[in-house]
Amino acid sequence: MLRYLYSDQLCNYPKLADSMFRDRAAQFRERLGWDVTVDDRGWERDEYDNLNPLYVIWENEDGSHGGSMRFLPTTGQTMVNDHFIDLMDGVELQSPFIWECTRFCLNPSAESRVAAALMLAGGELMRAFDVRHFVGVFDARMVRIYRMIGSMPEILGQTGKGRDMIAVGLWGYDDRARKRVVHRAGIPPELSEKWFLKSFGFEPRLQLVA
Repeated sequence: MLRYLYSDQLCNYPKLADSMFRDRAAQFRERLGWDVTVDDRGWERDEYDNLNPLYVIWENEDGSHGGSMRFLPTTGQTMVNDHFIDLMDGVELQSPFIWECTRFCLNPSAESRVAAALMLAGGELMRAFDVRHFVGVFDARMVRIYRMIGSMPEILGQTGKGRDMIAVGLWGYDDRARKRVVHRAGIPPELSEKWFLKSFGFEPRLQLVA
């Protein structure tokens, strides 16, 4: 199932939190070789995890992490403005209608539909909080996943070529995109909305922002 949890709520789901941060360490440091910090618990965390971000997490039946993303509004501190502003020609991206999405992570044994489920959850956030776009930094390996889901971003800036490519992308969401992601995830829209309601106490609006 999909869970929507702020950082200060993770203590209520210790198994989910532990497996998420361990999976992040395995993905970003061990498999991708990124220069990230891993603590003595085996958790990968950075300064943005201290800003009480919102996590969208796919929870497996046993309560462990299947996949996740992290969201912060661009009206505050963000990775794209702090570390990748050179890809934006030095122009900061700040808007109440744009949130940053980072730390897209999948458990190695996750089903292919989990990635699409996370994208579906992102769409629910857009509908509920009047967010019109997500912005995020991604590398070449993610292109295949975005194409598989049918959710390719608009490229705002990039550096490098081939496997060394790093880009800043901007994602929108509309009814057609939602139908594609719903189909790929294999999750009925009513169930997705029920999970959202369980977390926030209200349903996403039916009208999508194009």
